[in-house]
Amino acid sequence: MSRELLAIIEQIEREKGIKKEVLIQAVESALLSAVRRVVDSKPNEELTVTLDPETGDIKAFRDQKEISHIDFGRIAASTARQVIIQKIREAEKDVIFNEFQGKVGEIVSGTVYRFEKGSIIVDLLGKAEGILPKSEQIPQEQFKQGQRIRAYVMEVRKESKGPQIILSRQHYNFVKKLFELEVPEIYDGTVEVKAIARQAGERTKISVWSKEEKVDSVGACVGMRGSRVKNIVNELVGEKIDIVRYNDDIREYIKAALLPAEISEIKLDKNSKRAEVIVPNDQLSLAIGKHGQNVRLASRLVGWELDVRTKETATMEKPEEKKEAKEKKEAKEKKEPKEKKEPKGKKEKVKQTTASLGQLSGVGEKTIVSLKKIGFLRLEDLAKANSGDIMKIKGIGEKRAQKMIEEAKKIIGQ
Repeated sequence: MSRELLAIIEQIEREKGIKKEVLIQAVESALLSAVRRVVDSKPNEELTVTLDPETGDIKAFRDQKEISHIDFGRIAASTARQVIIQKIREAEKDVIFNEFQGKVGEIVSGTVYRFEKGSIIVDLLGKAEGILPKSEQIPQEQFKQGQRIRAYVMEVRKESKGPQIILSRQHYNFVKKLFELEVPEIYDGTVEVKAIARQAGERTKISVWSKEEKVDSVGACVGMRGSRVKNIVNELVGEKIDIVRYNDDIREYIKAALLPAEISEIKLDKNSKRAEVIVPNDQLSLAIGKHGQNVRLASRLVGWELDVRTKETATMEKPEEKKEAKEKKEAKEKKEPKEKKEPKGKKEKVKQTTASLGQLSGVGEKTIVSLKKIGFLRLEDLAKANSGDIMKIKGIGEKRAQKMIEEAKKIIGQ
């Protein structure tokens, strides 16, 4: 039995990657429990059991003196089998957890195994199963059972039933990692990704900067005849990707972020990080984009609130003009009644446009500042976000991010 037991342990070590020492300790612990049941021992007596890793010999000791009359063959057979099975399960869970914990923030490949309540269960090359929740899937994207799939490892949770590997194809870093895989200059650090703003399934804006003058950051990302960016677009099922050249000059950076629209003038309010962007009449719809998508993503990318207007509707005033306008407003309010009835629809519209981040429950000033830094300046922006964008803020996990998005939608009446 001793030799057979040792052979089993060595086989498990090779096949499962569980260290031999761990298995031996587990078997010794189980055999000790078995020995206590067959040996009359006093409470103060020290009992130990050893399994020789070289010969497989099993010995029991009472107060460091060997006990010679125990039939280990009979005891070890059933006990060791149960312990090894249990230990294999536990160790396999630990091996999987440790392996994928080290892959958080990376892209993994697998095949679609099954569908479960909107989530996709992914077979990660036979090593483990990953979960791609509905909220982390690209809208309108569809997969079939057995189809190859790549996803971003967002989180690994240690649970009693085994590690829960949470995947995402909607996270903005999924795009960043795809660029690292396709663009050697990003992978080796020559070209740096400065920021990413994404509306999964529709459009992504990514700003890049080269550390070497001879290397064109945008050209490196596009590739020969667009080959590199084309591969990424195919992976994202046609999602549009705007590659923006980063610039320390905020005016130039904003112009690049709003391409392909032509910009006439940019007025900056550096204190509030707000910019009024003046465009020709025929460029307004292009700058704003469908449902405001272009200006919204550009705002997130540069970290400034961008107000796009034509020259006729430009409103940003100089400090003295602001003061004069404020005084006129206050004077007007004194003449008007305090309460003014308005149509119900108009009231709702005002409420929606003036809704602020401060209306979110449990969100303090620090979090509001962090949200604005990554481009979420209003509740309308937050309502259109995905949890991956908000999770960029330290201390905010997936559940809290999703709760903030749902609350923002509720407040603005979506």
